[in-house]
Amino acid sequence: MLVFVLVICFLNVNGQSLQDISSIKVDDLSDEQIQLLVERAKEAGLSENELIQMAQIRGVPQEEIEKLRERLESMDLKISSSRTATSASTRKPRKQSNLNEITQGILVPRSEVGDRTEAVDYFGMDLFYSKDRRLTFEPNLNMPTPQNYIIGPGDMIYVDVYGQSENYYEATVTPEGNLILENIGPINISGLSIEEATQVIKNRLSRYYTGMTGASPNTFMQVSLGNVRTIQVNLVGELRLPGTFTLSAFSTVFNALYAAGGPNANGTMRNIQLIRQNKVIAEIDVYDFLTKGNTGINLHLQDQDIIMVPPFEGRVEVRGEVKRPRIFEVKEGETFRDILGFAGGFTDEAFRERVNVTRITSKERSVSDIFQNQFSMFLVKGGDKYEIGKVLDRYTNRVQIKGAVFREGNYAYHEGLTLSQLIKNAEGVRGEAYLNRVTVLRTNEDLTTRLIQVNYQEIRSGKKDDLPLKPEDVVRVPSIYELSEEFYVRISGEVLHPGVYPYSEGMSAEDLILLAGGLREAASLADIEIARRATDPEGRDFSQILPVNVQLDLGKSMHPTVLKPFDNLVVRRKTNFVLEKMVQVEGQVKAPGEFAVRHAEERISDIIERAGGLTRFAYTKGATLIRRTEFYQTESEKIRRERNLQDLLERLNLDFLEPTESQSRLIERLSRYLISEEEDVRGTTEEKIIDARTGVLSEIAEARVGIGPIKIKETEAIAIDLDAILKNPGSRFDLILEEGDIISIPRQLQTVRLRGDVIYPTTVRYENFRGIHYYINRAGGFDNRAKRKRTYVVYANGEVSRTKNFVVFNIYPKIEPGSEIIVPTKGPKVPIRPGDLVGITTGVATIALLITQIFN
Repeated sequence: MLVFVLVICFLNVNGQSLQDISSIKVDDLSDEQIQLLVERAKEAGLSENELIQMAQIRGVPQEEIEKLRERLESMDLKISSSRTATSASTRKPRKQSNLNEITQGILVPRSEVGDRTEAVDYFGMDLFYSKDRRLTFEPNLNMPTPQNYIIGPGDMIYVDVYGQSENYYEATVTPEGNLILENIGPINISGLSIEEATQVIKNRLSRYYTGMTGASPNTFMQVSLGNVRTIQVNLVGELRLPGTFTLSAFSTVFNALYAAGGPNANGTMRNIQLIRQNKVIAEIDVYDFLTKGNTGINLHLQDQDIIMVPPFEGRVEVRGEVKRPRIFEVKEGETFRDILGFAGGFTDEAFRERVNVTRITSKERSVSDIFQNQFSMFLVKGGDKYEIGKVLDRYTNRVQIKGAVFREGNYAYHEGLTLSQLIKNAEGVRGEAYLNRVTVLRTNEDLTTRLIQVNYQEIRSGKKDDLPLKPEDVVRVPSIYELSEEFYVRISGEVLHPGVYPYSEGMSAEDLILLAGGLREAASLADIEIARRATDPEGRDFSQILPVNVQLDLGKSMHPTVLKPFDNLVVRRKTNFVLEKMVQVEGQVKAPGEFAVRHAEERISDIIERAGGLTRFAYTKGATLIRRTEFYQTESEKIRRERNLQDLLERLNLDFLEPTESQSRLIERLSRYLISEEEDVRGTTEEKIIDARTGVLSEIAEARVGIGPIKIKETEAIAIDLDAILKNPGSRFDLILEEGDIISIPRQLQTVRLRGDVIYPTTVRYENFRGIHYYINRAGGFDNRAKRKRTYVVYANGEVSRTKNFVVFNIYPKIEPGSEIIVPTKGPKVPIRPGDLVGITTGVATIALLITQIFN
């Protein structure tokens, strides 16, 4: 099939293994196969146009090529077409007879030579093949006709006659080499250049246009080349795809090499030969193009030219600190300076004084050193390996200074440099510098180190001589803060930003409270104390408690309490201070909504009364109380405060088009506070406790019961008897309300739901005075595996009633509107295996035998 054959043709690296594809029929291919062909070609770095050209070169008939092109165009696949558009003029743009563009190179596997170095390491190999190639060496068909172009059979010639007489001729050079012009006759121009052919044609036309000759001609002629003929060029030797190629007559050696994929891993790039009529007329060195931009040849190819690529003469490897570390091909007489030029020269970090070379001798390998003054004299040899090293990662004239100076870092060493001069170069010491013990770390010649202690304070005062420094000395000026523990104070409790703050000498309790953002509303001024670290030598006391008197406005006190390092200021909450508690009433009351709890003993009946009482549609037997469990993530005071401040900020932004100065500052303060607190909204202590408790309970359930992690509910429904509550307010049925309670009172219910092991679980209409069997029958009756004795009823208010047994009778619960009847199943029946039956029988027999022996 064309898909696989063409892909093999494009991707195979051995020209001799190509298959004959001249009998391919494009009509037999599906659209999917055509699409696959294009995708595979693109993966190989080929465009759709290159795909067609490669098929032409490999012998696919022109008729099948046109069919393939039409199929690609009909599938909306981009393919550049060089067929000329219809125009009024008979003269068409220059094109090739069979090819639209020059044949492009192909992509080949990188490692085609077994264990040898991959082709990408050979300098210049990626010039002719690369997946991301951009250089195509495509001949320019729109260039002016070269005057040295040799005309041959198949060339289209345009002849324009203008001036006193005007005429236009176009003709194709015949296989015999003649140009046959209308009413003129044949003119033999084959083998002539454009310049020579122009003179021959002019001599013939001057017989018919007398104005072309004489001292003052009035008729002129211009000869130009139309369609370019194709030529056949043979590429042999060490090529990736050797063979005979049909190319444009404008093509050069580089065009042909690119079409053949360039030299293979064994081929030379320094001595490519162009053979014409059994003579070598040119030798091409690709390195001249790569390093100097010179193609080295200006001759165009001619029909039946031969391009010969011999094996390489020798190669050397250059590694290390050069700009192009590669394997380079070398010629006889070249020096290391030439190879260094091929490699792009040294990198910035290269050690240039000496290069190490490993050379193959007649028996073994040897190592030599090439010094810088020998680069242009050292002759390279095939198999050499050159290694360019880096400069040493050390300094010849460096000293360092660190610590409490204004400019730490590296400084240049010079003879006679002293410690005082180095500190001066570093802009001097900072205020916290501890000058009584400056250290100098000195490296000895054997790379051991020695620490020198210096009292720089005495050097400054002139009591001691200055210390001379040496290269690689490291001076460290310590800070007084490095010699003691970092001081801090802490504040906790009812302040806006509790936490740890830096200690300052003379700091008072009021100062620390101000740093913490001030007191909260819940703060108790009468219960503020300092926990100070105890200094009891016996170790009996852990801390010293000091009460603190603070004014509400945090004004300066007559006798302020001065803090000491590591003090912990604790601000406690006011006695019985609580946030407002909210409950909710929904459903069939006259005024549903949220209600604030007035006191600690407010009950359900009180809230129902405040909600206006029940409506006439209320179903009291279905009333439920939804209460938070201990796992409910309670909204902390901090989160509530921030939400309220966010609402206030939004209200201020909406209410004032032009806020006053005080309002603007209020908005600014609120915005700044909310931004600073944004990251602290989540992860409160209460939430962490709930998460921890949930995890512990899940682990206990999994370990003890073996049922896996249990699902923790944040709320649960509590069954209440609303009729009893309203008849006897304050009774034991009338529960005391808690934060977040929701009292839900539904409308009158009229259905009964059936679930579990019944024939058809469904919901049916409630019928007064009907028992549970009536509703079971409405659901098709009990299923075979139904556990009838365990049937239970869940009432609308959440209360559950189970079936009771009296002797052999089942007493089923009463059914109310909104009830849910649930019939459990007996579970799967596990059959007794023969082995188990034998074990049971044997056990029983053994017990019987023991009993018999006991009684006997």
